This record gives sequence, C-alpha cells and structure tokens, in this order.
Amino acid sequence: MNSRLLGAGAALCVVALVGAAPSPAVSAPRHGLPLGAAGLSETRTTRTLQPGVTLTRIVRGTDTPAMDWTVELSIPGGAGSPDPDAPPTALKDEESAGELLASLRAKGFDARSEKVTTPATADYAGGTLGWRVRVGTFPDESAATAERTRLRAAGYTGSAWYTGWDGDAGDRGPWHIDVLTIDPKKFHGDLKASYGPDLENRETTSALAAADGATAGINAGFFVLDPKAGAPGDPAGVGVYDGQLLSEAVNGRPGLVVDDSARATAITRFTWSGTVTAGRTSLPLDGVDRVPGLIRNCGGTADDLPTARPLHDTTCTDPDELVAFTAEFGKETPKGEGAEAVLDRHGKVVEVRASRGGTLPAGGRSVQATGVYAAKLTALAQVGRPLRVRSGLKDAKGRPVTPSRTTSVLNGGPELVRDGRVHVTPATDGMVQPGNPSFYYGWVHKRNPRTFAGTDAAGRTVLVTADGRGTGSLGLSIPESAAVARALGLKDAMNLDGGGSTTMVVDGQVINDPSDATGERPVGDALLVLPAKN
Repeated sequence: MNSRLLGAGAALCVVALVGAAPSPAVSAPRHGLPLGAAGLSETRTTRTLQPGVTLTRIVRGTDTPAMDWTVELSIPGGAGSPDPDAPPTALKDEESAGELLASLRAKGFDARSEKVTTPATADYAGGTLGWRVRVGTFPDESAATAERTRLRAAGYTGSAWYTGWDGDAGDRGPWHIDVLTIDPKKFHGDLKASYGPDLENRETTSALAAADGATAGINAGFFVLDPKAGAPGDPAGVGVYDGQLLSEAVNGRPGLVVDDSARATAITRFTWSGTVTAGRTSLPLDGVDRVPGLIRNCGGTADDLPTARPLHDTTCTDPDELVAFTAEFGKETPKGEGAEAVLDRHGKVVEVRASRGGTLPAGGRSVQATGVYAAKLTALAQVGRPLRVRSGLKDAKGRPVTPSRTTSVLNGGPELVRDGRVHVTPATDGMVQPGNPSFYYGWVHKRNPRTFAGTDAAGRTVLVTADGRGTGSLGLSIPESAAVARALGLKDAMNLDGGGSTTMVVDGQVINDPSDATGERPVGDALLVLPAKN
C-alpha cells in the first residue's frame, strides 16, 4: 500500500473480501472486483478526505507470483511519433505471421505465433483480431530486453512485454485501483475542471490541483500531445470550463458533465456547430481554440480528411477552415498563412490581419481563416463593425445545451456503463480503425493504466484511476474497465484519458504510480475536488 494514501488522523476501514461480507462503509460488492481468477485476495482501505468525499484504495491479488516476460515483434506506432501511448502495430494476418515465424526460426530464435481474439462490445462484434508473433519466455525484464537486443541486431523490431498485460481472464493480478466518491448530500465544496493558465500548454495534475488548493483531483480529457497535431495541451474534444465553451466536440462522442455542487453529473453525447455573421451574411465555423486545419481525434465537418467521424489518436486535416479564438487559448493565437479578424470585448472588429497570429485585446477574441475562407473572412469583417461569433452544443437528441457558469464538460470515450449495464462503445467513438486491428489490440484489448468516471444509483460522482504497465499493477483493458465500473456500482460511466496520463492527487500528493518513465505527465486538464469555501 502506498503510504501517501494514509493521512494523519484519517478514519480508516480495511476489509478483506475473501469469504467475508464487506463493511457497509466501503460499499463493496460481496465477491470483490471481477478481475482475474476467482478467489483472489482483495483489500479495501477507505478514508474521508472532507465531508462528502471518500477515497478507497482497492488492492487485488497481492500474493500473486510474478508472470513471464516475452518479446513481442512489432512495427513502431508511427515514424518519429512522440506519443508514448501510441499502440505498436503488432498484429498480422495468419499467413504474414507464419512467414515472420519461419524467418525468425531460421535464424535460431525461439518464436511462436498466437491467435488473438477479443470479446464483443455494445457496438463491435469482436472475434479474431489477428496473429501476434512472440519470441521466448523469460523470468524477468532484463532477460527479455537482452533477447530484444539480439533481435534488433538481426534486423527485427520488438518490445519486451510482461504477459500480465495481455488481458487474459485467468490472470492473478495484482491490481491497484483508487476510487474517489463525492456524495452531493454531504459535499459542500466545488467539483470543477481546470486547464491551468491557458489551453495551449500542459501542466501536471498535481500542479493544477495545487493552483486551486484542491483536496483531490484526477487527470481528465484527451489532449493534443504532438505539436504536429495542434497546440500541445489543447483539449482533443469537448471542453467547457466555468460554463464557457473553449473546445468543440468530437461530434457524437461522450462528454462528462459536472456541476460545481456535484449534484448534476451526467454523461451526454454532444455535437457542435458555430457561425460567424456580419449583417445578413454568415460563414460556418469549424472549431474553437485550436490550430486551424488540424482536428485531433477527428469528428469534425464533412470536408475533413480522412473522415468526419470520430477516429481516435488520429489528426484529421482540412485546408479551408474558420476557427474562433478566445483569450483563454494563450498569450497569442497560432501563426500561419491566412487571415484573422480581431474583435474587442464588445464584438467589434478592431483589426483584420493579412496573416494569422498575434495578441488579443483585453476581453477580446478573434476568428482565423485558412484556404478559401481567408478571402471570405476578409470581405466579411469590416473594421469598426460588429462580427457575431456564435457556437453551441447539442445533445444526442439534437436539443441545444446551454451550460451555466457552474458547469464543466470534459471529453473522453468510449462509454463503459449505461443505465447500470455494461455498454462499451469503441466503434462509435473511433477506437475501431479500419485496416488497423493493432490499434484496437493495443488501446482497447490490452491492459493499460486507465482513468474513468461516472455516477452511481445514489447520485454520487465516482472518479477512478487504475495503475498499469508495471508488474505491481497490471492495468485494465477497456472491457475490464467497464466491468470494474459496474462492480463499483456505477449506473453510468465513461473512459477518460489514460496511459501515462493516469494520475490521482490527494492532499497535494500523487498517490498512484504514473507509468511514464519520467514520472507524472503534464496533461491538458484535470477534474478537481475543492474544499468548502470559508
């Protein structure tokens, strides 16, 4: 157990869940979490952080012997990709796997091919994903790494891999999961999202929590990481902060809606649209507070390439765009070819720039145009005249959504639980990529660190992190995340950003074990639990 979990004077309850009924104080299911083999040891440690807020650490399978390591042959996730969470391309068709297998064996390697099947979800049939090729079975990482080095010298690419991360149902753990529960009947603080000083830069979850004096917090939505995909730190999906829409939706994907009081947490699928209008002439907006032409996770307009549908960890492009900017984006708007209309706090045009980029007046905003829209914006925007910029969200039924000043909305996906039943939606949310089963294999099927959130039947908000990519905690597949969410009593739940981003902060300390080798990862935004105001 992480000693940082236990604060001085905290009220503690530790319950062993093997053959014993759980304490009502921890609201535990009778038989523990549905992870791994039956009968695994499981303990839960709970303490109260502030009125209405509890933290529970669940440790399952602590007495598990170490599993084997191997080397999985792979093609890197992308040439020069800076994204440490990009899944490697590891699956092949049976014939190609057989050819690689024969080549490896001819050079003296102890190689094998393994068929990979995945369970069905609410919108994906599952079944055979492909065949993976692996070399050797080793007692520890160092031995697997030595074999990987030998493979590289022979011209092959592979990674040392702990077999506990595969997601096999019979594994024995261990798992480390942290659960924050906010009960609105007792909670008198604030539950709100924070992106830090500006949208375009990243901060750690602990830094965001410290800046607001938060009791606790978790990392939240997906964000741009690669500068080639936009402005690092910019939300890659819907973002509403203090009621202000600062990032458009990946159309059709879910958002986590929270109110400061923690009384109105919900999961809603959003679409977004906007216009720029002068007089009787309007032009359609493509986005808010993002680099024009780059649409991370896609889900934009019909002329975006390669698709207007959600496509996770993909940057769609569009050379002809109109993007609105607020002062919250950063010190300056993005520079580049095109045009930019700069507005004062009253919405009047004070400048039309012949190229994009620069500072904004206090309380002002701007609209940037690229491609064919540069001339159209220049003709529309007249200095001294108003230019109306409007954008808004709609729910899955097409009804307008108007956030209040106490509302935050954070992006994520896929859904995990709907109306108390497991309801996993990777196809709808862009995690099923045509012609690339390896993405699903690495991102959905395999175990990774995860962050997810939702509400239970009592109306409480539940925030969860699960450590992974270590031998001390295996992590969760997406289907396992859904099963855990349901076992924790969540009525509705959705996945947030995970992998190296997964972080939980309590009382100023990171209490989980972030998986990046460099430690806690700077992220785009966080969901914070703030103490009651004096």
